[in-house]
Amino acid sequence: MESSGIGRVAPLEAVLFDIDGTMAISDPFHHRATSEMLLKVGYNNGVPITPEFGMANMAGRSNEQIGRFLFPDWDQRRLDAFFAEKEALFARYAAEGLREIAGLTPLCRWAAGRGLRRAAVTNAPRANAELMISILGLSDFFSLVVTAEECGRSKPYPDPYLRALDLLGVSPDHALVFEDSTTGVQAGIAAGMPVVAIAEESREDKLLAVGATLVIRDYEDPKLWAALDKLDTTRPQAAAAAETNGKLTQL
Repeated sequence: MESSGIGRVAPLEAVLFDIDGTMAISDPFHHRATSEMLLKVGYNNGVPITPEFGMANMAGRSNEQIGRFLFPDWDQRRLDAFFAEKEALFARYAAEGLREIAGLTPLCRWAAGRGLRRAAVTNAPRANAELMISILGLSDFFSLVVTAEECGRSKPYPDPYLRALDLLGVSPDHALVFEDSTTGVQAGIAAGMPVVAIAEESREDKLLAVGATLVIRDYEDPKLWAALDKLDTTRPQAAAAAETNGKLTQL
């Protein structure tokens, strides 16, 4: 797709990132934790779920949405207990080997060097959202973390992104979203922003179908940098330069 959709946000003032699958390769850890929990409660007659099942029915969704899908007859207390244990398992597994999507660090340097405002916007619970950001070494990069559980509605509704824009003090006309799921793309588009989507080739058509402005394989994709090069993001700010030289030396 043409990069003109991204070009309309010039001058760019903010970048908003999803976390799971967008910044971090976290799906294997979610699948492992969820599979163990489902086996424990006898879901699907004890037959393990496949990664494809997880991608189709759980990727990008909040625990509330996943719970309603998996266990429509469970009460809230039982769902809360299930996901508390699942998230604890995920945290343990993620701490053992969570990695960033290729090229994320150079992109973060690019954003910080231009003084762009930055937010992480996720359907994940806050504790694990902040854990993943910390493991990636980006705690100082993000001035704001917005979780769906703190908003009226989760993605695919625009509420989390609208809240982030409000707190950052940025118009959607000058902000860019990075996502990886159909629900996330829908949320970013509904909030009025162009969305760059991370995807394997097999998922590109699905993400374009729900409105992704540009689909890339990772942050090393030449298509991304060709699009960013066309943005007028020159905002000379001494404070931004100082922040880049200070806080981001570990990136």
